[in-house]
Amino acid sequence: MIPALIVFVITYILMLSFQRLRPYIALCSAAVMLVMGYLGVFEMTLVSALKAVDYNVLLMISATMCIVTLFIESRMPARLAELMMAKVPNVLWAVTALSLFAGVVSAFVDNVATLLMVAPVGLAISRKLKISPVPVLIAIAVSSNLQGAATLVGDTTSILLGGFADMNFMEFFWLRGKPSIFWPTELGALASLLVLMFLFRRETEPVECEVETVVDDYFPSWLMIGTVLLLILVSFLPKPTDPTLLVLYGMRSGLSCVLFAVIGLVRASFRERSLSPFARSFVEMDLETLLLLFGLFIVIEGIRSAGVIDAIAALFYRTAGHNPLTLYILIVVVSVALSAFIDNIPYVATMLPVVRGIAGLMGADPTVFYFGLLIGATLGGNLTPIGASANITAIGILRKNGEKVTTGDFLRIGVPFTLTAVAVGALVTWLIWGV
Repeated sequence: MIPALIVFVITYILMLSFQRLRPYIALCSAAVMLVMGYLGVFEMTLVSALKAVDYNVLLMISATMCIVTLFIESRMPARLAELMMAKVPNVLWAVTALSLFAGVVSAFVDNVATLLMVAPVGLAISRKLKISPVPVLIAIAVSSNLQGAATLVGDTTSILLGGFADMNFMEFFWLRGKPSIFWPTELGALASLLVLMFLFRRETEPVECEVETVVDDYFPSWLMIGTVLLLILVSFLPKPTDPTLLVLYGMRSGLSCVLFAVIGLVRASFRERSLSPFARSFVEMDLETLLLLFGLFIVIEGIRSAGVIDAIAALFYRTAGHNPLTLYILIVVVSVALSAFIDNIPYVATMLPVVRGIAGLMGADPTVFYFGLLIGATLGGNLTPIGASANITAIGILRKNGEKVTTGDFLRIGVPFTLTAVAVGALVTWLIWGV
């Protein structure tokens, strides 16, 4: 167990130190785990390692990225934002509306993609009013991170939970006769919106915005809607008994997303009479995240085979005692604290089997702990400027536009926003699932 734990710890240290090399570090660590398995340090083979990879998750992420690329190119997000701005009276309501819009979109679209959709509108409004765009874009960034936990396709962490816990699209809304994680996340979003309104209460300059963006292709919008609808439909498919069909059933969500991505890309290629849409989608695809996840699935299988997961679960269990509430609070607090400084994707991928192990030791249903983990890890990234990719992207956009962004600028919005959303979301989740 100790050698596998050492490799795992070194992997995390290297990923924190060399963030641009994270995918390659994860893949190298996966290779080391395989070598250790074949040397007899613990039991793991190439076949068991490849079986541990969640291909449904990888398919969902890659296909959704393609659909989002087409959606952004259609200019529909920019037009929707402009339509919203034309209805608000001042900066306070403009920031609130933009943040709300970013939050709603991010429940179905990648957080960074959401930021890239909405940020140009925030910049344009700030320039027209001659105000600093720094707090405006920070508000949009933290809002785009907020609702990733609400649906199956909202964030990579949600997709990881869906694959691990075998949750379909509808079960993020309603699970076993109870309100699922969507509702606590939305209540946390509403509470954090009040925080934004308080922080921007003095920004009462009037806003004038014309609807200038023209959308000449509505098909990508229907493609987005169709993808969500198909994910809902396939969630009602009965589980087959045939082994071959069972494999396809396990990848039904990913295959659904791939189907719509292929339809969209083929149509775009016919319209342009070239294969450039495929090339653009490939360029825009976050291959680093896909490679990172592929490697991490194997690394986590290695530490599971070596008994590390069970040991970490036992440590949490001893710390919390036999009190589910203490354990729940511990998971939420630790998740918020760690996600403020490290990427939540490898953290959630690592902690999901740990949480299941702890629940097994307690003889408890792991659902409330899964939800606490997801809320803490997804929202905790908003606590610092480096806690989430959307935050880093927003700061990069501001700096490219000649703006100076300090850590204090971010913390002034990020800290109250995050703590409010986490407190409300975690409390409601416990009241529904833990009591």
